[in-house]
Amino acid sequence: MNRITAGRRHPLARYAVLLLALGLLGFTYTLAAPTSERADAAIASGKADDVAEGKKLFEQSCSSCHGLNAEGVEDRGPGLVGVGAASVDFQVSSGRMPLSNPGAQAPRKQPAPWVNDDTVRQLAAYIQSLGGGPTIPTAEQVDASKGDKAKGGELFRANCIQCHNFTGEGGALTQGKYAPPLYPASERQIYEAMITGPQAMPVFNDSIITPEQKRDMIAYIVGVREQKDPGGADLGRIGPVTEGLVAWIVGLSLLSLAAIWITAKRRQAQ
Repeated sequence: MNRITAGRRHPLARYAVLLLALGLLGFTYTLAAPTSERADAAIASGKADDVAEGKKLFEQSCSSCHGLNAEGVEDRGPGLVGVGAASVDFQVSSGRMPLSNPGAQAPRKQPAPWVNDDTVRQLAAYIQSLGGGPTIPTAEQVDASKGDKAKGGELFRANCIQCHNFTGEGGALTQGKYAPPLYPASERQIYEAMITGPQAMPVFNDSIITPEQKRDMIAYIVGVREQKDPGGADLGRIGPVTEGLVAWIVGLSLLSLAAIWITAKRRQAQ
C-alpha cells in the first residue's frame, strides 16, 4: 500500500512537465534565432551591427517625423514598421527623404550630405528589423543586360504607361501628385519602386509581376532612355499630342505670315 501511494503522481505534475517543455522550446528557439525572423534579411545584407548604427541615424535624422520607434507622427510622417529595407533604400538614395518641405509628393533631389552606401545600408537594416518587408534587390535581379527588352516593353505598356508615358517621361496625376520621369532612376531604384509602391504608385509584388519580368521591364526602360531620336527633336516624347500641337502652331504661323505678305504685296501693287 505504501508503495502504491509513493508511486502515485501529483495531479498537477503533467501541467508542470508541459510548462517545462514549452519553456525549453522557447529557450532553444531564442538561441537558434538571436534575431527575429523579420530582421534576418537586414542582418544578411550587411554587418550585424548595422541595425544599431541604423537606429542612431534614424533617431538623428528621421525620428522627428516618423517617431522614435518609427510608429509615425500624425500630420508629419507615416509609420515605417513593415515598409522594408527596399523602401528606405529607394527613398533615401533618391533624395526624397529626409523631406524638408512636406507636400503632396516628395520630389527627387540631391541626397542629404550624410547619405552614402554605408549609411543607407545601416538605416535600411534598422527599418527591416522592426517589421520585415521587401528587401533590397540583388545585383542580378536588376541587371538590365540579362532582361528581355521586348517582353519588358509589353509588360511596361500593360502596367505603367497610364502614368509614366510609354517612354517613361512621367505625367501629372490628381491632387498635386505626379508620376516622375524614370530617366534619373537607377535600375535598383526602379525595381524597388515596383515592390514598395511609393507615393501614388501601386505595389507590384512577385505574385503580380515576377522578378524575371521586373528585370525585363528594367531592360526596356534602360533601352528606351538610351535610345536616340534620329528624326529630330523628341518633343518630350509625349506622343502625337505635342507633335500635332507643334505642327498646328507652326502651320498656322506660316499661313498667317503668308497671308500678311500677300496682302502687303497687293497693296503695294495698287
